[in-house]
Amino acid sequence: MKKIAKALFVTLMVGAMSSCHSDSKMMTTEILITSESGDKIAQQENVPFKAGTANGTVIRVEPTMIKQTIDGIGSSFTESSAFVLAHLDPAKRQEVMEKIYGESGANFSLTRTHIGACDFCVEGKYSYLDKVGDTKLENFTIAPDKAGFKREKHPGIVDETYDLLPMIKEALAIKARQNSKDLRIVASAWTAPAWMKDIEEWFIPGSDANNWQGTGGSLKPQYVPVYAEYLVKYLDAYKAEGVPIWGLTPVNEPHGNNGQWESMHFSAESQNEFVKKYLGPGLKAGGYGDVKLLVYDQNRDDLEHWTDTMFGDPESAPFIYGVAVHWYSSTFKVYEETFDRINQKFPNFGIIHTEGCIDDLGKPAPGGVTDPERFQESDWFDNDEFWWNPNATDWAYSVTWAGVNPDDHPIYTPVHRYARNIIVSLDHWMKGWIDWNIVLDHNGGPNHVGNFCGAPIMIDTESKNVYYTPIFYVLAQFSKTIRPGDKAVQMYTQLEGLGSDDLHACATLNDENLLSVQVLNTTKRPIQYNLQIADQHAGITIKANSVQTVRVQL
Repeated sequence: MKKIAKALFVTLMVGAMSSCHSDSKMMTTEILITSESGDKIAQQENVPFKAGTANGTVIRVEPTMIKQTIDGIGSSFTESSAFVLAHLDPAKRQEVMEKIYGESGANFSLTRTHIGACDFCVEGKYSYLDKVGDTKLENFTIAPDKAGFKREKHPGIVDETYDLLPMIKEALAIKARQNSKDLRIVASAWTAPAWMKDIEEWFIPGSDANNWQGTGGSLKPQYVPVYAEYLVKYLDAYKAEGVPIWGLTPVNEPHGNNGQWESMHFSAESQNEFVKKYLGPGLKAGGYGDVKLLVYDQNRDDLEHWTDTMFGDPESAPFIYGVAVHWYSSTFKVYEETFDRINQKFPNFGIIHTEGCIDDLGKPAPGGVTDPERFQESDWFDNDEFWWNPNATDWAYSVTWAGVNPDDHPIYTPVHRYARNIIVSLDHWMKGWIDWNIVLDHNGGPNHVGNFCGAPIMIDTESKNVYYTPIFYVLAQFSKTIRPGDKAVQMYTQLEGLGSDDLHACATLNDENLLSVQVLNTTKRPIQYNLQIADQHAGITIKANSVQTVRVQL
């Protein structure tokens, strides 16, 4: 049936494109721009198409060549985000949440949350089953997700009842008022309860900055099936609260993080055994066979070994929807060649980016915004210049650790990192893209281990100033024009006279034959290009240092 539906869709597209000849000229229906010069999802003037074949710099779209179906674009719910929002009065908080999830706002459709503690918790080091040895899960409780924050301990708190679960429910309520079901939540645990692991701790840090050989530990063999039951119990508990979980990963970052915060190790082989013997059957038996199980959930550089191991196992594969990836292996590489190879070998599995952020916020970058010779501390807050220029560094900037190539981690422009990663990933088989914390305070926290990061929205919890960074507007522009169910379509670029990183593009098509072309200009000058669709083309200018969306009704 799916093959018939796809064939019909392609037939309809061919029919639609047959009308795109010189006797039926097209026109762009909408051109949106977010730029360093101050545009925030602003309208550009529409332009007409003309017959013929374009030369020069060309973005050529083939709408009849259908690729993957999109699951959505969005950001994440964390305890830290809820904590920061709890500092606003309810009306102001509702305004922020509407701007994130409302149809007139970013209208995010794909999200993520953590199961138990993660680094972006206020105090961390908790699970939903901290009773040692409770293998029957009799003391399981998600109470930490709805406990709130006491004003006595946190004087700036306005709403003591607000927490992770209330934040998720508020987002779902916004969607419900719009009669929308487009809020797909992926849940990831950072660790099992500490007593289930061989280290019997949440994590063990390295001894000092020069010794990163800490660990998050691994499951004790006798608790492997119990951990699978723990994850299913979480789905039960959230379902009882009216929160359906769309997707699940067995653990965040199974390679670990050298014991810097909550973590737990799996190898590809051990996670494969866990999925096929315990978690996969447990989800099916618990009535969650439709939950999208995503494996791996870490950086792109070791992705192929995991997909070969797990997608290639006929016992595991039926339980698996796809693979989850992060971007921290490089500040500029997308690893699109890896995605292409995986799709060629395993075309029935999806790829979803589940985490990316501006990590190590505040680490000095010579000559950049965080350089004390030029700027004061925290000048990424309410300062668009930081986000549009090469001022950010990451965890591996100029490191000398074995196994890390500092050339993969140069200073970078935050907007470029986001837009390039999303555009190139979607053009190479990725089905969805999720940012990390949607809201953080002006320092990039709170974070119980000092791992401060940037967020699309940053709030000064004292002044109550809400700063929507350029990243927010770029994500919102993508989210508003790339919706769940849209299809990626084949496109090609001809970059005459341009550098390989100057211009990036991808294209998607919805069920109403509305084509959306996303374009990134990383240069400090406007670029003129031709958008070619079938035998028609339109000359379009993209502003310097900007992200543009061109929409065309076919």
